[in-house]
Amino acid sequence: MQRPPKKFMAIPFEYHQEIELTIDALTNLGAGIGRVDGWVVFVPFALPGEKVKVRVYRNDKNCSHADLVEVVESSPDRVVPVCPLFGDCGGCQYQHLAYAQQLAWKTRQVGELMQHMAGIEFPVSPCLSNGKMWNYRSKITPHFEKARDGVMGAIGFLATGRRSQLVDVPECAIAMDAINAALPEIRAGIRARADTFKRGSTVLIRATGDTVETDFKAIVSERVGELTFQFLAGDFFQNNPFILPAFTGYVARQAVGGGARFLVDAYCGSGLFALTLARHFEKVAGVEVSDTSCEWARRNAQANGITNASFLTAEAEAVFARIDFPAAETAVVIDPPRKGCTPEFLAQLVAFGPARVVYVSCDPATQVRDLKHLGNGGYQLAEVQPFDLFPHTRHLECVMTLQRGGPAGGAT
Repeated sequence: MQRPPKKFMAIPFEYHQEIELTIDALTNLGAGIGRVDGWVVFVPFALPGEKVKVRVYRNDKNCSHADLVEVVESSPDRVVPVCPLFGDCGGCQYQHLAYAQQLAWKTRQVGELMQHMAGIEFPVSPCLSNGKMWNYRSKITPHFEKARDGVMGAIGFLATGRRSQLVDVPECAIAMDAINAALPEIRAGIRARADTFKRGSTVLIRATGDTVETDFKAIVSERVGELTFQFLAGDFFQNNPFILPAFTGYVARQAVGGGARFLVDAYCGSGLFALTLARHFEKVAGVEVSDTSCEWARRNAQANGITNASFLTAEAEAVFARIDFPAAETAVVIDPPRKGCTPEFLAQLVAFGPARVVYVSCDPATQVRDLKHLGNGGYQLAEVQPFDLFPHTRHLECVMTLQRGGPAGGAT
């Protein structure tokens, strides 16, 4: 047996001890969950219902982590991955799971997070998809390390379970066709300039119109329904354009559902929600801490002929200071970064007191954490709707709609 790491704790299993167990569920990180005499073991790439042989590589205080050695009894939901790099490349977690079950598990995971993190029992609507399961990403960012002796190593993504090791990715099954068509030339160009890189770097590859852009500061465009958005290639914009009309349409329906006449988009960026929702409201105000993002939002409003939307640059501690909409007739859309909202922002939101809050999140865990704050501020859940913007990965977007003084059983 291989010598264990110095800090390995050999309880309850020896290092690289092989055990058999049955997988009961999936974590929101995509790993299978099994138990041995009640002791939890996490196993990436194992599926619920499967009996598996695994090799333990770490014991924590209340669980163990193991690599999958063999599927002894396979799940009927197991499928053959499309990408030959699946399992090595850390970009996807679910290519081995039938797509209908991916959606079912993402739905279940949102509900479990609400129960375990906030003690909230609330029905979660089935995770929605537009059916575009492959070649949907409009942007990828491969990495590479500094060349050694003039030789460039892998150009790709982090290996599964590793913090620094890269997997070479000559083609990506979830990237748009235009990106895959451009990849060989882009990769060859990097290798040809191997000696010019003093350190490792990240490559931006964004599909825009009929071209692919690699310059972070280039102006690119994205079409969402009848609107065209322009922004810098390196800036954030949702990376699955195929589902955006349905996604923004749902947010619009939730925002107007309480009869609001005014809208505040509190993390407006280049204006995605503010502008796609503008036709449903008398007035819209987009608020951002970034001057650059606000300027792009203004340009996009003008380019699309939208005259009822204004965009304000605000300090983080005074987001609502210049909003004069009547709170009782206002809906607020928030789409914060992965880390969620700060307590200071949530306090401002509750103090402003809009009739309706539509919270869009790429991390349901931080969203649920923030849900507790909003519940304490008098808001209750009206609807929870996950969207699968990222098929075959563990990632999802979740839209939670809250209303002030809503029906019992919500975020309290």
